[in-house]
Amino acid sequence: MCGIVGLHLRDAALAPRLGSLLTGMLGQMVDRGPDSAGVALYGDPTFSPAGHASVSLLGAAPDVAATAGAALGVTVTAIDLAPTTVLHAPVPAQLLADTVRAVDPGATIIGFGDDVTVLKGMGDPVALAERFGIPAASGWQGVGHTRMATESAVTAAGSHPFAVGPDQCLVHNGSFSNHLSVKRELEAEGVAFDSENDTEVGARFVAKHLAEGADLEKALRLLGERFDGFYTLLVSTSDSFAVVRDPIACKPAIVAETDAYVAMASEFRALAGLPGIADAHIFEPEPERVYVWHR
Repeated sequence: MCGIVGLHLRDAALAPRLGSLLTGMLGQMVDRGPDSAGVALYGDPTFSPAGHASVSLLGAAPDVAATAGAALGVTVTAIDLAPTTVLHAPVPAQLLADTVRAVDPGATIIGFGDDVTVLKGMGDPVALAERFGIPAASGWQGVGHTRMATESAVTAAGSHPFAVGPDQCLVHNGSFSNHLSVKRELEAEGVAFDSENDTEVGARFVAKHLAEGADLEKALRLLGERFDGFYTLLVSTSDSFAVVRDPIACKPAIVAETDAYVAMASEFRALAGLPGIADAHIFEPEPERVYVWHR
């Protein structure tokens, strides 16, 4: 029983409030997953400075910024938000991620891109959000997840979002029953994994199809054809925000749409504090239907 929240802003006037709104939404979901949490922010100028790629890490070496900078020949800066470390550098995101992986193989990359920063930790989700400085963050899109571990250990690495492709994030409430067979297929095709979490298998599957040219709607339709189980997924990219549920819609989800935003959560109480919610179009996503909103 995990909790999902997401906010995709259409009105730029709300950008300074992204972090505070997302934190309020996350706080309403704490009882659905009190053991760990993660947040992904798109467009915050501190976490994703203009002209710089960002890489988020768990278990980073103390000197990772210096060693990565020496390898790249540029200045790499670091933000320490233990257990997450965020690195910035004026190079392509994939190059920064590949370099960090080479100079610090013991660390786990939990997100990378030009516009996204992923922050994960263990403990009370609201306390984590406050410690990470989420309420003060701005931007145009955010995703959050509170976790009640069922498929793997309670660790920061096991928390969501799983962000395995550039500027991509996936959060999941539910369980994939055939994830091990799909994982073996992906490994045979050269895909590497960082955890035993079933959600990572879904994220790697989606990322692979996006990299091969599918759009987000197609990638999620393919996931629905290949994966068994019960799930609600929220997937975000550099220009999209998508929701899909399993064929019997076993896990809860609700969407609120206005001219100013699209918001999604596991329960309505996470949406109740949003501005203009009384005039929003509120609906429960239909089984198997892929809903995608674009920036």
